[in-house]
Amino acid sequence: MRVGIVGAGVAGLAAAKTLQELGHEVTLFEGRHEVGGQVVTFPVGGTPLECFYHHLFTSDTVAIRYIHELGLGHHLRWIEPYNGHLVNGKRYPFVTPFDLLRFDAIPLASRIRLGLVALYLRRQADGLDKYENVTARGWMERAVGSRAFNAFWGPLLRGKFADHADDVGMVWLWNKIYLRFASRKGTGSKESLGYLEGSFRRYYTALAGLIEGRGGTIHLNTNAEQVSVEDGAATGLRAGGEFFPFDQVLMTTPNIITRRIAPDLPADYAAILDSVKYQWATCLVLTLNRPLTDMYWLSIADDLPFVACVEHTNFMRPEDYDGNHILYLSNYVSPGHPVLEMEADEVFEHYLEGLKVINPRFDPSWVREKWFFKDPGGQPVIGTNYSKSIPPFRTGVPGLYLANTTQVYPEDRGQNYSLRLGEEVAALMDRDAPSVAAAKGAWI
Repeated sequence: MRVGIVGAGVAGLAAAKTLQELGHEVTLFEGRHEVGGQVVTFPVGGTPLECFYHHLFTSDTVAIRYIHELGLGHHLRWIEPYNGHLVNGKRYPFVTPFDLLRFDAIPLASRIRLGLVALYLRRQADGLDKYENVTARGWMERAVGSRAFNAFWGPLLRGKFADHADDVGMVWLWNKIYLRFASRKGTGSKESLGYLEGSFRRYYTALAGLIEGRGGTIHLNTNAEQVSVEDGAATGLRAGGEFFPFDQVLMTTPNIITRRIAPDLPADYAAILDSVKYQWATCLVLTLNRPLTDMYWLSIADDLPFVACVEHTNFMRPEDYDGNHILYLSNYVSPGHPVLEMEADEVFEHYLEGLKVINPRFDPSWVREKWFFKDPGGQPVIGTNYSKSIPPFRTGVPGLYLANTTQVYPEDRGQNYSLRLGEEVAALMDRDAPSVAAAKGAWI
């Protein structure tokens, strides 16, 4: 088959590699200037850095496999991060489970309940069956009490999902806790997170090089315009003002973009795509002349205009970035939020008082450079009974497929699950080849 793939993020690249190994020809179309999708980078001090922060958990076995298969395992570093939680203007360390006992923002009884519930959830391997029809807020408030919920999980849900926070399904939160504990070896041990020296760009550009070396084509700076459908079946793709004929087409784009590029989707499939809401992911990235804190990941429970403060160079060395101290200020907002119209300087002014809450000594003179990144498909809103909102890979148009972050449930978005998704949809497309050809009246 000749297969066209829209999007050269890690899902599209994994699908292309797998399809090639199954004997098919692949052509990828990417609107950006380089491959990588949501893992795309920009240079800081001469070293590539992700626009949106990234790390690996020890449970991210697919991503780890790719890194080693591409001969990059010696660049993969595993580090025990120093994480924390900000409540009422105070930073609390959360490195080992025993730090919970010192979390005096809530009474001791509430701390104990919070810890016991976390231990309970980490042992629930069947959470998808147990929690599909209940909200995270409803279940957690009953389990840990209102005070613990309002000091810990409630603010995190509101920060991630804003107006949709009360509708988020418990499966989403259960899986977060379950996977997070999977990066710990024992009850009292510390978490271990992975990062690729020189950024994750190392492996996805190596993967792109492997695909091209096998005869695949990657068109950069080329926006896909429309999937061509004739007699009810996909026949190709118009991209960059040119028509490309294909036997199959794979979309790896968010639902909202897929709907625009593939207007001929069946009504029932289009309705599934339209039912999923998205939060925009935003990151203000700052380089500083000194650290803001001594923590890598600081989650924010206070009412600040960002929900996480991720200090990359408290994880990797500032020397790797020409002495710059790198800070991500992350937020998730609904479409139409005013911050989406701001430039980096405006966002910084909007966030300034929040930075001073984290560190009262902070001064704008510490800042060397600022960047502001945003992604409309950053976070699907995972409600109750979300499994009914998952679009299948097959779109209902023979030869047209979809693979994106709405389909990794119960896992959340991430490189590991996007790579796995690409492999899975490629295997399905290979199995479907005879039936797709038959539907088009072609011979294999």
